Amino acid sequence: MSNPSRGRGGNRGGPPGGARGGGGGFRGGRSSPSMRGGYGGGPRGGGPGELIFRGPTSVDQRLATLDQLVSSFKKLAFNPNRPHRPGYGTLGRQITLRANFFPIKLPKGPIYDYHVEITPSTDIKRIRARLFWLLERSNQQGWREFVTSIAHDNSERLVSSKKLPQPLDVQVQYYEEGEAGPNAKSKTYTFAITHTGNLDVAQLTKYLSGNIEARDSDVQPLIAAVNLILQTHASRTGVRVGKNRYFFPSQERFELALGVEAWKGFFTSARPVYKELMVNVGVCMTAFYKPGNLADAIIEFNRTSNGAMLQRFTQKLKVTTSHLGYKKKKPIKKIMSTTARQTTFHCEEYNGKITVEEYFKRIANSSAEYPHIKLKHANDVPVVDISGPNSNFPIFVPAELCEIEPGQPFRGRLNEKETSNMIRFACNPPRVNADAIVDRGLPTLGFTPQTLGSPMSSFGMAVDNNMAVIPARELPPPRLSYKAGKPPNVSSGSWNILDVKFHLGGTIKSWWVLVIKDGQTVFNGPNDPNLEGIWKGFGEKCRNSGMSLGSSPSLINQELIPPSRDPSRQQALDLIRQNIKRQISQKGKPTFILVILSRRDNYIYPGIKRICDVELGVHTLHMLTDKVLRDRNKQDQYFSNVALKLNTKLGGINHMLDAESMKWWTKAKTMVVGMDVTHPGPGSVEGTPSIAAVVASADSSFVQFPASLRCQETKKEMITDLTAMMIERLMFYNQKNRSLPDRVFVYRDGVSEGQFNTVLEEELPKMLDAFKRVPQTKPYRPSLTIIICGKRHHAKFWPTESQFADRNGNTRPGTVVDRGVTAVFDFDFYLQAHAGLQGHVKATHYTVVYDENHLGADEVQQGTHTASYLYARATKAVSLVPAAYYADLACERGRCYLNDFLSADDKVSSSVATGKGKGKGKVDKEEEKKSVFEAAKKAWGEGVHPDLRGSMFYI
Repeated sequence: MSNPSRGRGGNRGGPPGGARGGGGGFRGGRSSPSMRGGYGGGPRGGGPGELIFRGPTSVDQRLATLDQLVSSFKKLAFNPNRPHRPGYGTLGRQITLRANFFPIKLPKGPIYDYHVEITPSTDIKRIRARLFWLLERSNQQGWREFVTSIAHDNSERLVSSKKLPQPLDVQVQYYEEGEAGPNAKSKTYTFAITHTGNLDVAQLTKYLSGNIEARDSDVQPLIAAVNLILQTHASRTGVRVGKNRYFFPSQERFELALGVEAWKGFFTSARPVYKELMVNVGVCMTAFYKPGNLADAIIEFNRTSNGAMLQRFTQKLKVTTSHLGYKKKKPIKKIMSTTARQTTFHCEEYNGKITVEEYFKRIANSSAEYPHIKLKHANDVPVVDISGPNSNFPIFVPAELCEIEPGQPFRGRLNEKETSNMIRFACNPPRVNADAIVDRGLPTLGFTPQTLGSPMSSFGMAVDNNMAVIPARELPPPRLSYKAGKPPNVSSGSWNILDVKFHLGGTIKSWWVLVIKDGQTVFNGPNDPNLEGIWKGFGEKCRNSGMSLGSSPSLINQELIPPSRDPSRQQALDLIRQNIKRQISQKGKPTFILVILSRRDNYIYPGIKRICDVELGVHTLHMLTDKVLRDRNKQDQYFSNVALKLNTKLGGINHMLDAESMKWWTKAKTMVVGMDVTHPGPGSVEGTPSIAAVVASADSSFVQFPASLRCQETKKEMITDLTAMMIERLMFYNQKNRSLPDRVFVYRDGVSEGQFNTVLEEELPKMLDAFKRVPQTKPYRPSLTIIICGKRHHAKFWPTESQFADRNGNTRPGTVVDRGVTAVFDFDFYLQAHAGLQGHVKATHYTVVYDENHLGADEVQQGTHTASYLYARATKAVSLVPAAYYADLACERGRCYLNDFLSADDKVSSSVATGKGKGKGKVDKEEEKKSVFEAAKKAWGEGVHPDLRGSMFYI
């Protein structure tokens, strides 16, 4: 079963399809007891087997006045928009943690801020970056004496510790990397550097100290300036990927796939916390192309994989050519299907049509500059087109004249095995990560006294090399109940369900078992003991768990055309569709279909989900023969997990929390909403829509969360059709409860900190509009709270004592942090509800951005924590509150409906072409994106079938 990585950043939390426990994503300490307080510095010692990084220590003294801080907030008038922190949580056991935050010594004077304009203008990032590199090496009088005092973003912004002369124009002659210097033909660019203002460090200090008058100060320009200064060393010595992640050739790496390797790097970003500006430093990983000759790489691909991965490999790959006498970096537009001997083009210089091989022979013979060009692979390796993306004419170059330069991030999509390898490599215990950050990260980033250089030293800045030490708490778990059987004992965030019955069992009137034979033969006919063992064992598990199951299933077989004859699997899916339709016409719709797949496939699983969810309106469950037959001792547990899903799909209730744990939700009629948007990732056709999901609880048990799904503008994070989706959820709640909720709590997933205000500006009005427009006899207006859930942060925590650590050295389930490294004014906290099964566990960062319910810190923290035990398809607490998790799952299901657009790189890719036709201009590309979007909307149709819309079909 395929679970494609999401556009916003791949598999999150645990493994695909599993509970969000465990993994912690692609983030990756030895230990040493500390002998002093403060930030946990001091001599390091202890054996290599110790789990605790630097041992016991005391909380930073700066935090002693936190209670006075929240007391001062009481003078502020209450405002539901971006509410101030109402207080700090008190519930739970007090513990002390280290966090990967390091104090920054700030400049004393102002930071001078400048706007940079380059003439003639260029929007090509590579050329702009090269121009700034040349600017730093300019000897122009009135500029060169300031070079060590500046930092810039390679684009439009420059900051300086010294006031630069005005007006300031610096001229730079452009030449490529590898050329000795400028020549007579070199283009001259002018940098106009204009002063825009002074950034006042004193104002930031007021903000950090919690001065109420400074609350509305815009400190982001100054923090962004500090980030420019902090990251200058890393940007000069490493490779930046994304906004704040840097990778260095000297750090660890390992082979991930053919031509691709994983690099370990470091994340760095300045964060405002109480009384300090701190730099958050974390371990991160990403995939890079392996350097080498392009022809050699193509030959290796053809030898080991029949060229199958070649198109995916070359997505957004840049190659360097040197045959012109200097290095020139160009992106590959296409790998052609023809060799240098077979490929022709029109050449004025040689009077008409000529082959690429003949052209390079002639220039080698006729010019003293190019005698080194001798093609070895003119007839066995294709040529590549390195013309620009908007060029109308190709530029063909033999692959053997192209080098894959080191330090190029791989922009394609990793497959399931590669993702698994990446996670395995990244999953280090907490202590290994702590050592990597302190021993390698800080020096590599230029943050240690020995590596500190310009421009940090010229600004008078420095970074304390000891981690922040902060107070935290361990919250108690809730009590759980089932209909029958002993109440489960919760240990380390999980429990088992042997001999218990679901609170409310679903009713199964009829069911089918659809056996998909795809290649290998697993079962010898319908009476095969292994096949009987699966459906009988699963049926028995459902019955014993409290589900109503009378009849035996109907067995249906379907043999598929092999992928070699049906690469897009459309014929195979048509066979499945016709077979199910035929059976429905004969027997009527079953309650559900159990689909048994003989192997994983990127088309069959999502294809069946689309056929049954969208076209036919039938619930489906999938089992992989490899999983269900691999270990008979684990088969009962496997059936239990699938039964949890089935009962939830059918409207059942698996387990519940005790009344005390539920009281913050049940003290008034409350609807809990989860929202998420997923975007097309690498390998998608350009123009493919994003998918938005809104799920909402339907009753007072907070177990059933039916969903509204929409496809919308590509890569748009805010939900376009939110008003209609919210009305659907409110009407369903009304239908089930014969009244509308008095309170609505929204958990919004997938929004970055920079978009918090956008949620209030764009999504909040749509929610309020939905309240007005929901059909009702009198005006309706529930009280609303919006909480943002953030998983894409880099805050990590380390226990300071082994008694508060799990067996891997992680913090334990229920750990909550709301002091020391949280926002100064905002109402936020980090909560780790789940157990860290592998690697370094990661908390979720919750921020209350809108609150009409006047919620308190303990209420939100413990309420969100206990809710994390209500996730229906697992017997463990999960890392993300279930409402948001369900929205994420619903988005993933929506991806199945657009699989042909999202998995384009698995088909015949546009990056491998025949070379016919001209290039496309920007206008053509926009038109093409529009037509893709319209085709995807047509494929989406009306979305989920009406028969499934009231259920958790997506779980």
